[in-house]
This record gives sequence, structure tokens and C-alpha cells, in this order.
Amino acid sequence: MGAHTRLNLAVMQAGILELRAEVARVFGIESLRPFQEHAIEASLAGRDLVLVLPTGGGKSLCFQAPALVRPGLTLVVSPLIALMKDQVDGLRQSGVAAAMLTSAQDVSERRAVHEALERRELKLLYAAPERLVLDGFLERLVALGLCAIAVDEAHCISHWGHDFRPEYRQLGTLRARASGIPVQAFTATANERVRRDIVSELGLSDPLVLVAPCDRPNLTYRVQPRRELLNQIRGVLERHRGEAGIVYAISRKEVERLDAELRKSGVKSVAYHAGLDPDVRRRAQEAFAREEVDVVVATVAFGMGIDRTDVRFVLHAALPKGLEQYSQETGRAGRDGLPAECVLFHSGSDFFSWKNLMERSHEEARARGESPDPAALEGSIERLSQVRNFATRMVCRHRQLVEHFGQAWESTASCEACDVCLAEIEPAPDSTILAQKILSAVVRCEQRYGAAHVTDVLRGAATQNITRTGHERLSVYGLLRENSVGEVRGWIDQLVGQDLLRVAGERYPVLVVSPTGGEVLRRTREVTLYALPPERAPKKGTRQSRRTLAPEAGEILPVDERLFERLRELRRTLARERGVPPYIIFNDRTLEQMAAHRPRTSEEFRAIKGVGDKKAAELGPAFLECIAGGDRV
Repeated sequence: MGAHTRLNLAVMQAGILELRAEVARVFGIESLRPFQEHAIEASLAGRDLVLVLPTGGGKSLCFQAPALVRPGLTLVVSPLIALMKDQVDGLRQSGVAAAMLTSAQDVSERRAVHEALERRELKLLYAAPERLVLDGFLERLVALGLCAIAVDEAHCISHWGHDFRPEYRQLGTLRARASGIPVQAFTATANERVRRDIVSELGLSDPLVLVAPCDRPNLTYRVQPRRELLNQIRGVLERHRGEAGIVYAISRKEVERLDAELRKSGVKSVAYHAGLDPDVRRRAQEAFAREEVDVVVATVAFGMGIDRTDVRFVLHAALPKGLEQYSQETGRAGRDGLPAECVLFHSGSDFFSWKNLMERSHEEARARGESPDPAALEGSIERLSQVRNFATRMVCRHRQLVEHFGQAWESTASCEACDVCLAEIEPAPDSTILAQKILSAVVRCEQRYGAAHVTDVLRGAATQNITRTGHERLSVYGLLRENSVGEVRGWIDQLVGQDLLRVAGERYPVLVVSPTGGEVLRRTREVTLYALPPERAPKKGTRQSRRTLAPEAGEILPVDERLFERLRELRRTLARERGVPPYIIFNDRTLEQMAAHRPRTSEEFRAIKGVGDKKAAELGPAFLECIAGGDRV
């Protein structure tokens, strides 16, 4: 029997019961979710593992918890310094011996970590993939008692993932260089193709593959045509005044414009994109993490290292590049499990803006003498088409996302958490006739023109193009004169999303009628189109009084809002003193429990979910004093 087999048997004998007790003692978490428990059992058994668990599902606990009871060191491979720092800070606040080795540390900091390794004091060590290929680094860890390797954000290893990172490919050598040590991969989003790639690239041996349901029921999804973007964004911010949120835009220029306009209107906002000085980006991210600003306006460069748990809204000012990206970016909302809102503003032009950027990048790579993969470009455009269809198909948003990731949508009831199921969008009157008018205009224009020109024809516009082509003489000219440009373009997008129209053309996008669109013209198929959302407050997502669930009785308790805000202010003060983001102290859900249950003794405080032994001892007196002060008000 090998050393690792004996070790695994010893760990399994310790049992899941001991682990549960440690998780409760350290993190204040009394029960594990089913997928967490399965993953942790596999880890304790020494099995290779792939776990796909949505953001907010407690993924990190699945590699942190086994390290509490397992002899030896667990290595965590992570792509970003900010992500590592937040997790290490959080572990230390809970009393776990954890450290990281990064290029951002000075010599003395790195030396201290190496000395702690030599003394075998650490339970968890975080490192970037580049460090693992340094001569002798991994082998030294093995000699110092390495017993498990966790690869976080494992989708980064796959060309088919949404955030491929070449340096992750180097992790394929782990198996050969650390023979017999289990390798476990963790990610929030990975379809079947990406999961296969993870298994192959990491050389996993008979891994347990666990894929949790990807639905995030606490998120409310809305999709709206982009009209007056700034006013639309302000409308969402008004519903979330003083709450944390992220606004994603395609270009750096748009990021800076929106940020400037929001700050001008009194919003505590900051810009973030890859063109900014690294120090400026770092300060922006820290300001958001430390609750010094409420809103970050960013390109997709603002990504994986965002662990702030109380983000209450994520806005997209344009289509994202794919549903994987959309799921990852909206997944940054509501990580604490509390309700959050995700709003996507889009236009028909977004698809072509992204497509042109992708094709230009492909051509620039060729001009530099590189050999870009045509299949990769084709895959990127396909993913872009999928997210356009998501925006224009008026089907439950939760269902579309679940089915995109290869899972079955079991419910027959309304999700009650998207604009479609909340009936915030209404069918346009005489939809089939409306569709026939638009399809006929495409045919009358000989299927040689794009959406903008077809819209002008239908609205009876007097443009140079229409005069030049003589299209003012067409029978369809002016058929939709009473409708706005936004309405007509929105309906065209919906017809594309339902595959009744298709976009073709090498140099210029033109509309063509699909075979199913032909059926509509022949009156053998019915169509439902939807009107633009009216300018009114949505049915869900407006600010409401907080409620929290009392686990012992399944009872919903009201949260004292004023006490909750005082607890947040105390949290900010303690975080500043300790040099960590506020959510490292306690997340909003834990503060809600405090504001609902009003613990008066250290024992009652320790019973709050999310309060472990170390935090109860160090932070309990300050929070109990704050709560008692609230009672006296």
C-alpha cells in the first residue's frame, strides 16, 4: 500500500463528521450543500475531481475545508493575485494557516512564506500557474508534504472556455511531476466540451465529475433595447441607491464617458479598463472592494478577481461576447445569495461591433506572422450569435441559460425572476401581420440590404440611400410609419433571434429570409413579437425591506434596516483597521441575521451563520455593543 493510499485511508477514517465540525468551528457554517459534500468526500478520498459550481455556490469551501482536517499541504492554483489575496485574507481572518507566493510580494514576504513551508505550518498555499513551472518548485512542495492540488478557475485551461489563458496549459505537467497526488479542478462555468478539455489537459485519472445546477434563482434578468442609455442606467441605479453594482461597456471610450456622466450626476463611480495605468486599475478595484465607491464602470478587463459578495446589480450597456461571459459577469451579482438584478441593454449593431473586432484581431494576428485558428474565430462568432438569440428570443431567461449549459429546465411554472415571466414585456398586436410586413420589405429590397436600410424603408424615411435605390416606390415603403426606429429594429432583432431572418454577407451584413421565415410569408406559421418595454418601474427588483430566514423554524424575520446599516458601518471601520475588504469581515447575509436575531450574548452571537470561533472572539464584542446600542435607541 502506497504512502498516499495510507494517507487517504487515514483521512477518510477521520470522516466527514470531523470535517463538518471544523467547518462550523472555523467558518460558522453548520451544514454543507449536497454538491459541496460530494466534492469534499471525493477530495478526502484522494480522487481526481472536476467540480462545476455556479458563482455563490460555495466552490472555494470545497478545497479549503478538506485542508482543515487533512495532514499536509494543499496547493491552490489561481490566475489572479487579487483573487488569491482576498481568499488568503479571508482564511487568515478565520484562523486558517494560509499564504500565497506571488510576484507582487517583496523578498522578505516571500522569505517568510518559504520559512513557514519549511516549518510545515501552512494548510493552504496559493500560487499562480507560472510559479509552478519554476525549476524545482513543485518538487520541493512534494518533499514538504504536498497532499492535494486544487486548480481554481479551471476553465482557463480550455481553448473552448470563455477566458482561455495560455499559462494554464503548463499545468498539464502536474500529473507527471507530482505523481500520486490528487488534482482537483474547480470552475463556475464549463459546458461539456470545456469539461472534457479540463480532464484531458490536466491528465486527470478517472475523475469524479460533478456539475451542479447552474441556475441562479436569486438573480432577476431583464433584457431591453438600448434607447437613451444613460437614462436607462440611471433608472436602474435609482432602484439600487447606495448599493454596489457593475456596469459593463464594450469600449474604453464608452467606459470613460459613462463613468464621467454618472459621477457628474452624483453617483460614487470609478472607471476600469485595460488601457489605464496598472496602479490606477489597482486603486479602482480596491476602492470598489472596500466600499469607497458604489459603482464600477468597466470593460471585461474587470473580471475574475471580484469577490465582493454584496453586488446588487450588474448592467451590460451592450451585448457581451457570449453566454459563458454573460453568465460569468452577471454571476458577480448576489454572491451572498440575496436578490440581485441583471439588466442587458442591447442594439442590433452590437453583434456587428463585436464581430468586426474579432475579425480585425484575427487579421492583425495574421499580419504579425502568427497562425490564428480559423475555427477559434468561427467559434467566437457562434457564441456571439447565441447571446444575440438570448436577447431577442422572448423565452424565460433562466430557462435559456440553463439549457445553454446542457441542463434540463424541469420547472413548468414561471421563474418569477425575469422580464418574460414577470410579464414586463407584452406581445405586439397582430404580430404575424407585423412580421409579414418586415419579411416582405426584406424580399422587396432583394435581400441585399441591412437592418438600418430596411427600417428606413418601412418607416418611410427620406434618405439619400432610399432616393438612390428608388425604394420609396416599393409597396412596403412607409408600412410602419407610425412606429419608432427602436421598435422596428427591435422587431427585426426578434425575427433574427427566432431564425425567421438571417444575417448574411461577407463585407456588409444583409438581411435574408430563412426557410421558416418563408413559411410566415406563406401564412403557414404564426409569429409572436413583443413590444418595447414601457417606461415604468419593473415588477421586481425595486428596493424592498430586507427579510431573512430563521433556519430553526423556517420563519421569515424582518431585518431592522437602521441596525443593518449601523452594522455595515462598523464592518467598514473594522475592515479599514485590518486592511481587508469589508466582506472579508462578514458578508451581508450574516449582517442580516444579526439585524434580525439581535444576539445579546457571545453564545447567541456565535450561533449566527458565518461566525466562526476566531471571529466570535475577536469581533464579537464590537458587534454585540453595536447591536445593544441599537436596542437602546
